[in-house]
Amino acid sequence: MKKNNVLELKTQSTNTLIEDNLTNFMRIQAQKLLQVAVEQEVNEFVRQHQEMLPGGQQRVVLNGYLPERNIQTGIGDVAVKMPRVRDRATVDEKLVFTSNLVPKYMRRTVTLDVALPLLYLNGVSSNKFPAALSAFLGDDAKNLSPNVISKLKHHWYNDYEAWQQRDLSKKRYVYWWVDGVYLKARMEGDKTCMLVIVGADEYGNKELVAMTDGYRENKASWLSLLRQLKQQGLTYAPQVAVGDGALGFWGALTEIYPTTKQQRCWVHKTANILEKLPKSQQQKAKAAIHDIYLSATREDALSAYQTFIDDYQLKYSKAVDCLTKDKEQLFAFYDFPAEHWVHLRTTNPIESTFATVRHRTRLSKNCCARKTIIAATFKLMTEAEKRWKKLNGAKRLAQIIHLEKFVDGVHIEEQKQHQLNKAA
Repeated sequence: MKKNNVLELKTQSTNTLIEDNLTNFMRIQAQKLLQVAVEQEVNEFVRQHQEMLPGGQQRVVLNGYLPERNIQTGIGDVAVKMPRVRDRATVDEKLVFTSNLVPKYMRRTVTLDVALPLLYLNGVSSNKFPAALSAFLGDDAKNLSPNVISKLKHHWYNDYEAWQQRDLSKKRYVYWWVDGVYLKARMEGDKTCMLVIVGADEYGNKELVAMTDGYRENKASWLSLLRQLKQQGLTYAPQVAVGDGALGFWGALTEIYPTTKQQRCWVHKTANILEKLPKSQQQKAKAAIHDIYLSATREDALSAYQTFIDDYQLKYSKAVDCLTKDKEQLFAFYDFPAEHWVHLRTTNPIESTFATVRHRTRLSKNCCARKTIIAATFKLMTEAEKRWKKLNGAKRLAQIIHLEKFVDGVHIEEQKQHQLNKAA
């Protein structure tokens, strides 16, 4: 090996060592800053709720830490221990601490494009943005003045309005996932829910199809949304729509796109069934439900379905009624390619996007302007859309569009041809 090559290798090795040491130093400092920032958040939360109970005790107190969690960042994993609080008041709606810097379930950092709307949906006001982000941005956080944030919100809403008027005449969505998503931040008035439709086009790409505010269980709200899609030129009906059975969407779908098959979300269905069972029975029942919708054939699924009914009908009839009321809609996915089952059994494209912001039982006491919530939610969805993965077995979508038949996930004509080739 030539001397200049040896020198070059030594130089590269030395530079790598320096970079690794620097990165490690930055990671350690970021970890310390993050822990301090989270501690400040929880102390401020306790200070805001320092009212005393009749017995002389403070209502909200610190209550240890959750297990240490690693957050993936651009400079490696950063560990953080999230503090817990205890609400001593004997009320149904307990006060719960949620960090704005590290939301529940967060496992990796987000870009500013995601962080800003995410903070809004967690109730952070414009004038608190610099403080909330200073641990990560340093002096750059000072540039996020209320005026700058206000302009950003205005741009987000303008983008949303333009998106609502886009031409859909050339679009064809094969599958839809539908949900009504409740957020921590509440809108002015009674409309506290975001109606969301995510679709998969004929190439297997997932897209945000529609989004607006409305009433989750109200047919009229969903009708208005579907009619808007018609006005934008969406003439092709999706082959399947996946969603929770408690939506007013289904009545609207039957009226606007009557040919679309309905598939109930098994995650929602499982949660609804378990709510009607005592905790002692839930683990066993959950396994039995998994046996139903993870079966390889419809026949096996219906057998497991009947077993669940036989086991729980006598003592837990409400749980059984919850399962049986949507029988046909629970097994629609068996008429579609097996590669697509993992996508069709749940509303995961929506659920995963809103995992850190949706909150079904405890809503924030702070109400925000309707435009602010819509703009922030739209921005969050469009940023998430960039990371959505293509459907498995995308080539099968053309067969679905041409109404080719599948039984238990298997293409009938292909199966016949395979059997003929095997016999020959």
